[in-house]
Amino acid sequence: MSRVLAALLVLIALPASARAPKLTLFISVDALGSDLLLRHRSRLTGGLGQLLNTGAYYPYARYAYAEARTAPGHATLATGANPWRHGIVDNDVHDRSTGQSLQVYVDPTHTVLDGVTVPTADTSPASLMAETLADRLRGATQGRGKVVALSFKARAAIPLAGRLGQAWWFDEATGRLVTSTWYAKAVPAWMQAFNTRKLADAGFGKTWELLRPRAEYVGQDDAATEPPDPYGMGRVFPHALSGGAKEPGPKSYRVFAVSPRSHDLLVQAAKAALEGEGLGRDDVPDMLAVSFSGTDAVFHAFGPSSWEMQDTLLRLDQAMGELIAAAERAAGGKANLVIALSADHGGAEIPETWLEAGLPALRFNPVEAAKALAQELKAKFGVEVTVKLLELDVYLGGKALESGQVDGAAVRRAAAAWLAKQPYTVTAVARDDLDTAPDTGGLVAPLRRGYYPVRSGDVLFVAKPFHVVSDYPRGTNHGTPYSYDVQVPVVFAGRGVKPGLYLQEIDPVDVAPTLSALMEMGMPASAEGKPRAEALTGRQ
Repeated sequence: MSRVLAALLVLIALPASARAPKLTLFISVDALGSDLLLRHRSRLTGGLGQLLNTGAYYPYARYAYAEARTAPGHATLATGANPWRHGIVDNDVHDRSTGQSLQVYVDPTHTVLDGVTVPTADTSPASLMAETLADRLRGATQGRGKVVALSFKARAAIPLAGRLGQAWWFDEATGRLVTSTWYAKAVPAWMQAFNTRKLADAGFGKTWELLRPRAEYVGQDDAATEPPDPYGMGRVFPHALSGGAKEPGPKSYRVFAVSPRSHDLLVQAAKAALEGEGLGRDDVPDMLAVSFSGTDAVFHAFGPSSWEMQDTLLRLDQAMGELIAAAERAAGGKANLVIALSADHGGAEIPETWLEAGLPALRFNPVEAAKALAQELKAKFGVEVTVKLLELDVYLGGKALESGQVDGAAVRRAAAAWLAKQPYTVTAVARDDLDTAPDTGGLVAPLRRGYYPVRSGDVLFVAKPFHVVSDYPRGTNHGTPYSYDVQVPVVFAGRGVKPGLYLQEIDPVDVAPTLSALMEMGMPASAEGKPRAEALTGRQ
């Protein structure tokens, strides 16, 4: 179906007196892959479960680019575009001038307001090269519509807020929600009041207990593949939430961010934003975006099959019910509310768990691979070449390359050829050949969609299935173009949505255009997706 025809079907489906919803609630759950959600759907009876049962539920949305990570995932959900347009290629990028890794939303000209500014950390949307749903809403309402985005991660809150909304994230140094000088000159009264409640401090000395009887959890609590003492909270339930500290502080705040109490803090912050900003109170449409980050921290440390992941989903299910109920009240009822839910990425199983099950899994250390590649290039060209591997991006540098002493394209192609021969690699491509390389396996196209000049690597590669890129000997990761990493759920619910189970595979770039249609406004400027007409008309 063409984009024009899809848009016409949407217009036909809308009643003549159509008006935008008073409030749109945009929910993202970090690391909620389709497989993880489907495994536990029958156990979800709260807000998340109700969304799946009463909304337009797409279990199989697939990101079309290769590096499934938090920053690009949220940017794609917010813009309706792939990284080759919005420019957010990964959580971190390599600064060739300093040899330093920087977070992708770093901005030295904008510091954290009333918090601690880390020079290499995310603070503003200056790096985001595409208009977001939040920006479009602000433009369509001539600045009257309000947008507030909340997350424990700046790299999630910033793209959801765009350039024109408000972004708030958790500061692990202070235990408060903070923003930067890009978004505000002073902390508003409602956020000041929220932070004085010190909810992160209230979690100190408490424990993370199982929500349900132990017999209801699948597998083992004490799995040998888990780290011995992740985040200083222990490997088995109940988990201590002090982080080994004697009083509330950065150590305990880090553990708090992993625990399900992080879900509760975000819900309370959302309720404060609804009240403090008056979201949904009038006929000018507003948007509240909430990205739950604790799920991702649990995934990395304990793995997607762990008791910790099972329990955090159950508790998220509860928290989401409270969030949705608050949004309904703020909007004056369900008839005035639209809800969208998705995820930034999925994630791999702990590779040693896969290996025990008989799958060809491997934990692939990028630091060791970079050393081996540097030795190979020195032997071949007789000069020192620095090599940095960040997920699927290989950055090459050194004086010989920068001065032109050796041919850069030749070095990049040699690096790609060496990587392609390694037992952990499926394909590797120098940036010089990205547009012309044969794509018989269908993996070069995802690399192209994720490539943005200057920020992306000099060589891009794809590891084999069940191979996890990680320099840490325990836990797991994500960032490949395989289904377990790139397949996520999408749900639309509320005003104008036709509930049902929609089994066609869609692309998360369709989320922002569909919400644009539901919100009665144009799409973000660089959107590549289209409105999901079947979710608005009921015709598949």
